[in-house]
Amino acid sequence: MNKSDLIEALSKDTGLPIRKSEEVVRTVFNSMANALAGGDRVEIRGFGSFKVKDYDGYAGRNPKTGEPIKVKAKKLPSFKCGKELKETVDTYK
Repeated sequence: MNKSDLIEALSKDTGLPIRKSEEVVRTVFNSMANALAGGDRVEIRGFGSFKVKDYDGYAGRNPKTGEPIKVKAKKLPSFKCGKELKETVDTYK
């Protein structure tokens, strides 16, 4: 499922027009992204939680040339699956 599929499903399930459904989905995703960018954690009960993890820099290699390079420290979002989602996926055939 991609973003367009999610918008269509929301429109179909709720009877909202496509444009309104698109606005709702965009607002939810933007709110989650802004919360993560601000250092907050996002938790959706029964689905999972998102948080930002800090990764230290390290010495790596350019795969083409083999030349050593320095990879900068970075922050990346991570997702931890909730118990209910795990069970749903595991039992779905």
